[in-house]
Amino acid sequence: MNLTPDSKVIIQGLRDSDPSLKVALNMKAYSTNIVACVSAGRGGEIIHQIPVYDLVEQAQAAVGPVDTSVILVHPYDVLDAALEAIDAGIRQLVIVTEGMPPLDMVRLVRKAEATETLVVGPNCPGIIVPGKLLLGTHPPQFYTPGSIGLISRSSTLTYEVAQALTDAKLGQSLSVCIGSDLIVGSSFIQWLQILDEDDHTDAIVLVGEIGGSSEEEAASYIAETIDKPVVAYITGLHAPKAQLISHASTIITSKFTQDLHPGTAQSKISVFEKAKIPVASSPSQIPELLKKCLKKTRSHK
Repeated sequence: MNLTPDSKVIIQGLRDSDPSLKVALNMKAYSTNIVACVSAGRGGEIIHQIPVYDLVEQAQAAVGPVDTSVILVHPYDVLDAALEAIDAGIRQLVIVTEGMPPLDMVRLVRKAEATETLVVGPNCPGIIVPGKLLLGTHPPQFYTPGSIGLISRSSTLTYEVAQALTDAKLGQSLSVCIGSDLIVGSSFIQWLQILDEDDHTDAIVLVGEIGGSSEEEAASYIAETIDKPVVAYITGLHAPKAQLISHASTIITSKFTQDLHPGTAQSKISVFEKAKIPVASSPSQIPELLKKCLKKTRSHK
């Protein structure tokens, strides 16, 4: 994974008269190294000093190997754009687009696994390394550089938690929202592993929500594998009990979730508590729990 200020980034789907332009300009203003944009039929143009190419391979021939593609195309064009980027050798994809067809995403996940490509999204604000790099739509004003890793499924809740951390003078090493569509490209477990191995991260915040089984699986993985302190927050405690979200709402694989109603906020909270992972009752409580965990960790060194 290459997430540094020098990382070469392209944007697939940039237009000079739609929201994608604002995304690109915000990324560029944050000093993200956007070296090219790909938009079929518009090759040869320059949009705000960003050269435009018809194909990803044409962009790479001009600017050299690219680390990441941020994909902003129409939902039904995402698969083609992603496969084009993978075939060109790009191994980090951020799909901001919402509503990608599930079967397209199944094909993309299979391709990504076969090529060891990291896919974030779809339907997500992407990744931010505060003070260094923005890949997507995170509002930078909520973030400050530091040593807390943040992983979330919810876009706006990610920003709220980041603001709570910033207000408590707990800067962030990296913040990633893995996406809110039915099928997403990367998991809590993948990002927990990345942050556990990251020298710039001292502790991790995991923000989950109702539906699916990803939080339960993450809790099991944390208990068995992760050495760094982790604090969890699960939203949706007061959602209607009959309403389950996501394609996998009734599938629970974690050993911690036997006899629990799958997918509810309370069932997920119970799993984390059984795994002895602190769970915040609100975003504002996360900094307090983090400071306790960090103090305990430092006292044991």
